[in-house]
Amino acid sequence: MSDNTFPREARILSSGEYDKVFKKCIRAAAPGLVVLGHKNSGQKSARLGLIVPKKILKRAVWRNRVKRIARETFRLNRASLPNADLVLIAKGGIGAMSNAELRQNLMRLWDQISRRLPA
Repeated sequence: MSDNTFPREARILSSGEYDKVFKKCIRAAAPGLVVLGHKNSGQKSARLGLIVPKKILKRAVWRNRVKRIARETFRLNRASLPNADLVLIAKGGIGAMSNAELRQNLMRLWDQISRRLPA
């Protein structure tokens, strides 16, 4: 049985780690979502950072829904992703998506970014 948890080691926590991703990244986009990826050879597996601005989704419940679904799809696909730091940024229009649409777009983005990152 695979380990499908989302431990602290699987998260991008500090602003310095986010800055590394922003400075040199590979992008993949879908309506309402952008994923930035940066190859990280120092890590054993992929890590995730989430940016869901208040300006895009006003209510905390709406922001938390996006973050919860993003963490869940990342957690389920973590084993198939390369050793990289991934940052998900929510953009306008994400609030109108259903949960199924959001999951489908995220799965497509995880696949795109893993193919675009160097081996």
